Amino acid sequence: MRLSVERDVFALAQVFTIARGSRTEAHVLTVRVSDGTHQGWGECVPYARYDETLASVTAQIEALPEGLTRAAVQDLLPAGAARNAVDCALWDLEAKRSGRRVWDLAGLPSPEPVVTAYTLSLDTPEKMQAQAAEHAHRPLLKTKLGGGDEDVARIEAVRAGAPGARIIVDANEGWTPALYSVMAPVLVRLGVEMVEQPLPAGADDALRDLERVLPVCADESCHDRASLAALAGKYDMVNIKLDKTGGLTEALALRTAALAEGYSVMMGCMVGSSLAMAPATLVAQGASVVDLDGPLLLAEDRDVPLVFDEAGVHPPDGALWG
Repeated sequence: MRLSVERDVFALAQVFTIARGSRTEAHVLTVRVSDGTHQGWGECVPYARYDETLASVTAQIEALPEGLTRAAVQDLLPAGAARNAVDCALWDLEAKRSGRRVWDLAGLPSPEPVVTAYTLSLDTPEKMQAQAAEHAHRPLLKTKLGGGDEDVARIEAVRAGAPGARIIVDANEGWTPALYSVMAPVLVRLGVEMVEQPLPAGADDALRDLERVLPVCADESCHDRASLAALAGKYDMVNIKLDKTGGLTEALALRTAALAEGYSVMMGCMVGSSLAMAPATLVAQGASVVDLDGPLLLAEDRDVPLVFDEAGVHPPDGALWG
């Protein structure tokens, strides 16, 4: 079995800003596995927050032995971007070899379209209100916040711009316990449904002592099933991302385990192409919140993109993946 990895760059439709910085392009790695007759592919987004770079993840992938199986990859690579791209490529290869869809191979029911959030880039309140107004027709908006004095003004502006939309917020580890106590009642009043990762991962024990009037979702604090034990009493929801779990195999297992332990599930993504979102649509089935808007933030996408319409993001066509 031959495995290859290459770098791809997709221009963003506009500058995308979160608390950690801004970007104008999405840099991804595309993995292909071939048995000489069939080829499967997958995509990952190395993330500096998790000490990943394009070079380090490429090296992980290129060091893998030939003759890979999905089971072997779970042991050879840790949870993270490298395993994600390889695992999803192997799922795709297996589907093409067998002539069956991935959800059938995984014992899942046929997936349906899911409503996805659309993410508003961090900016001044005035510009965020303009963003919200432009996308007020979307049923669910995700608002990036920065932890500064303007966060209340930002969310008030978003609500003014999109009075009928559901809203969730992402603090990207930028709050303190005191700021949560101040912000949470205001956000609840404005109809915000939950906040992602308000406190830094590794410094989030204070969540156990807070009155969580606004539900809290673990993002940076939850990667795979091994993360769940440390979340007890701190979080109400977990954000599953393929680049954190290390692929579809672990993502499905994490979803099952998280639901069994009483957590609500959010399905999230990094900023990538439709190829990265395709397997995520399977995990997104039945999720309380879905955030698979990566392709909507791009100025360009794969040649065979996912379909986004009023019904939401549709499962992949076999021409794209699986």
